[in-house]
Amino acid sequence: MTLSILHRMTGVAMSLGFAVLVYWLVTISVWPAGYEKFGELMSTWAGQGMLIGWSFAFFLHFANGLRHLVWDTGRGFETRQTIASAWFVIVVAVIATAGFWAVLL
Repeated sequence: MTLSILHRMTGVAMSLGFAVLVYWLVTISVWPAGYEKFGELMSTWAGQGMLIGWSFAFFLHFANGLRHLVWDTGRGFETRQTIASAWFVIVVAVIATAGFWAVLL
């Protein structure tokens, strides 16, 4: 149940992140000074935190989507399996986020 709520929350977070991405793309094409200011904002600890949060939201949402894909086959509905797969999704999201940022930085 908690992962279901997190799945919805990460969907909302990614929507906000995509709006920021669109703003970034627009500033690249029409407002060079705004692009520089945006880069400065994203290089702060708060900006880095948002970027890491959005990447975590993406990986959690993606991994949970794969979990639902397995459920669509009719497997994994026993209580023990759902708890194990929920923890697996969280661990995968944390590892994928850490790996992504390790490679990026």
